[in-house]
Parts: sequence; C-alpha cells; structure tokens
Amino acid sequence: MKLKYIFPLIIAALAFMVSCQDEDTMTLLDEIQVSSSYVSLPVNGGTASITVTAKDSYTVEKVTTDKDNVEWLTLSSSSGSAGESNITFSAESTLDGRTAEVLITSAGTTQRINIIQGLAQISEATVAEVRNGPDGKTFRATGVVATISNTDYGNWDLEDETGTIYIYGTLDAKGASRNFLSLGIEVGDEVTIEGPKSTYNGSPQLVDVTVININKSLIKVDSVENEMLPIEGGEFIAYLTSKGQGVSVEIPEDAKQWLSISSIQSAGENVVVTFKAAANAGGDRGTTIVLSTTDGSKEYTTETTLNQKGAIIKASIAEFLAAEVGDTQYRLTGVITDISNTTYGNLDIRDFSGETYVYGIQDFQDKDLKVGDIITIVGKRAAYRDDPQVGGAVLESVIPVTPATIAEVLAKPDSSTDYFMVSGEITEIDNPTYGNVYLKDGDDEIYVYGVYPGHGATGDFRKNLLADKGIKVGDKLTVIGTKTTYSGDAQLSNGIYFSHESAE
Repeated sequence: MKLKYIFPLIIAALAFMVSCQDEDTMTLLDEIQVSSSYVSLPVNGGTASITVTAKDSYTVEKVTTDKDNVEWLTLSSSSGSAGESNITFSAESTLDGRTAEVLITSAGTTQRINIIQGLAQISEATVAEVRNGPDGKTFRATGVVATISNTDYGNWDLEDETGTIYIYGTLDAKGASRNFLSLGIEVGDEVTIEGPKSTYNGSPQLVDVTVININKSLIKVDSVENEMLPIEGGEFIAYLTSKGQGVSVEIPEDAKQWLSISSIQSAGENVVVTFKAAANAGGDRGTTIVLSTTDGSKEYTTETTLNQKGAIIKASIAEFLAAEVGDTQYRLTGVITDISNTTYGNLDIRDFSGETYVYGIQDFQDKDLKVGDIITIVGKRAAYRDDPQVGGAVLESVIPVTPATIAEVLAKPDSSTDYFMVSGEITEIDNPTYGNVYLKDGDDEIYVYGVYPGHGATGDFRKNLLADKGIKVGDKLTVIGTKTTYSGDAQLSNGIYFSHESAE
C-alpha cells in the first residue's frame, strides 16, 4: 500500500515534544508538584510514570471529548494522598500517534499532564487501500457521495474509481455528531474525509469521519413530481439544476422494461426530465436513476429514486429471504420468537419455513405485542450489511397467544380461535411423523395432536419435526395450539413448535 503522510501534523508533534523537553524537571506549583508535566509512551505500547508531591489529597482524571473518550490510556490511580506518590500511565500499541491530557487537582489547584504516544500520521489512500488497511488506522480519502442512508448521524457511501466504502457517522464543523444536515452534503458531491477504519460484521467502514473538503456537484435534483406512482403507471418528473455541459440520463437495466424517458427540456441551468412508467402487474417496485453532466474534463452525477405501487405478495419466510432487496411488498405470517427493541418493535418472526428479523413495526408501542403472538405483517425485503430483514413493516393482524399451564388449558372451553403456549415434559410419543405427543406438567397431562415446524405448515411440511430436531421422550417441549376435545378427552390441536430443552 502506497501511503502519503500529512507532514504538518508530524512537525507539530515534534515541536510539542521539543517544547516539553525544555521544561523544568519539576513543576513549581505550591499545592502540587510533578516530576514532569510531559509523558511519552512507546508507540508499540508500554508504561511511563511520574512522581507527584502534594500538600493535600488529589484527584486524577483524563480530559475527554465527544470525539475522543481516551479509552486507550490507562491510569494507575484516580486519586492520591498528601505527600509523595507515583502515577503510572499505560497504553496498548497504536498504528497512529495520539495525544491526551490528564488533570491532577489538589486544594483548588490543577496541574496539567500532557501525554503523547507516537507521532500523528494520517494516510492518504484510495477506497481500495482503506478497505484493505488495518483497523484502527486513520485514513484520508476522497470520493463521490454515492448514497446517503442516514441524515441524522451521517451514514453514507463514499465511492472512487477503486471501490466503495461505508461511512458510519460524520462529525459536523465543530466536531459534534448527529448534525449531518448542517454540512450540506448531497449525493454526487466530491468529498474529502478522514477518520479511523474499523470492521463491522466483516464489512470495512470509516467511523465518525471529519469532512476536510466538499466539492459541490454541478448537477442536482431540486424536486420531483409523482415520486410514488400508482399501479396503473404514469409520469414521473424530475426538476434539475445543471451548471455543466448537457445532461445524460441512465436508467438501470432491470427498470428499462417498465420505465422510459418521455422528454428532456432545458432552459439555461433549469432542466426538466419526464419519465413514463408502464402499468404494474407485480409487487411494489422502484429504481434509482443516475443523472450526469460534465465540465469538459470531469463528470458530475446525482441521482433520484421513484417507486411504483404494486400488488402485495403473500410469501413464506423462506420465499421472502430468497427474494431480492427492493420495494416489493410482502405479506408474512409467523410467531414472534424474540423482541430486541420494545420501543420500535425490532423482533424476529418464524414460520414453518424459516425465521427473519423485522427492523421495526410501525406504531409498535400501541400494538401490545409479545413473544409467542402470531402476527401478519406487510413489509419490504431489506438488508443490513448483507443480513436480510423486513423493512418498513406494518402490522396487519395479530392472534394473541396466552402462556398457560396444562391445568389452566384443561379448564378452558374448546375454541378454534384462542391460542395457548404450553410447556411440559414429553412422556410418550404417539406418532413420530406428525408429532403427536403427551405432555406432562406436575400432575397434569395433555395430548398434543400434532407438533408442526411452524405456523403455516401444510402437507409434507408438517412431517418429521421430532426427528429433525432430535426431540425425544423426557425432553421439555413448548408448543402453541388451541384447546379441543376428541372422544371426551381434552387435547391441544395443530401444535406449533416454539422451543424445546433436551433432557440430557
């Protein structure tokens, strides 16, 4: 990897070291004295100590900021007593130089200790070099804003001729977070940033970057008309400002079958592009259109998106997971197996074919949902870092499931609409193919007429759950089902597998 270094930072650091070396060995405050107000730590990691002489007890604290919480620096003590004592500073190895400040306070007087480890180095690199570089190293990269996924924290994609990298968090001009819009960055802008590289779930990223320069694009979308087209099709209109030489339009290949350019009209810098969408016989669909101009030597781009309503596709979870990421709406039904966020409704649902993560349900806090409930939702096939999920989910219906003991179920009237979640020990397997078993809880026992892999199982999908999961007599089984009666005997019918615990 070819790296270029920002030499002014190195020079500043060297100047800092020289100035510190010129200090007196012992500071001259009356209340508190230190053997050195400058501490240098090895770049490969290590420790260094100073001697503190205080007339009274003292405290020691690191100076932190929103940008740097100085977790890399360890102090041997956060306080000390009157007299002479030692403070040891330690740090692990670092790829880039770093500095910190420590305050020692006694009797209303504060002594500042400057900490430096190595020399600050910021490497200029292409996106490919950043992606292949080590975690923890700070890089400076220049590229075009390809997409913006979060306008609060400033999460977006930076692209150059060598590839694309995700930017997770962008600091504003004052170094504060969650103020991305103040920077005025738009898709198509050429931006120079710097920040540390990390890896999340195998994907490289730059975190909490600082914006060094913004070169605004010569073309931008001012507004659009009919961003959401009806099923029957129609016109989508984009209003542009272009300061370059002409405008070119690129429709993705997979959208050319239903989307075409109707007209392009120009009046000075004002450009109006009209598209025509055909009627939609499938599910929801959408596309991203790239619009370009040039100054004669360099190309500038921007983009706009349009969507078109379609039919909602009923799908099993396995079919949903196999679908492509897009705007098509899917109707899914399954059992809630876990709720990871009770505010937004981030949860997992499972049916007979598989399980998927749901990234929030609209107005979740008003729905009174819980683990075990059977829900039907409508949402898009989405993904986060290549992990599939349901996006933009809306709750259509819910079948509440009540946790109950076997004794409580036995006392309930028969019902095909009231669902219970029951746990018990398997005392007998009557039909291993369909999962007919006897469950016992204390002195109470109930017959379960079928234990199927999940909600929606039919035909052969109902078979062989016990064998597939290695469930046997003695195991604790949790199922969901309705209370019925057959030949005078109470039973749980059409049980939905929830979980089991092996007796071994």
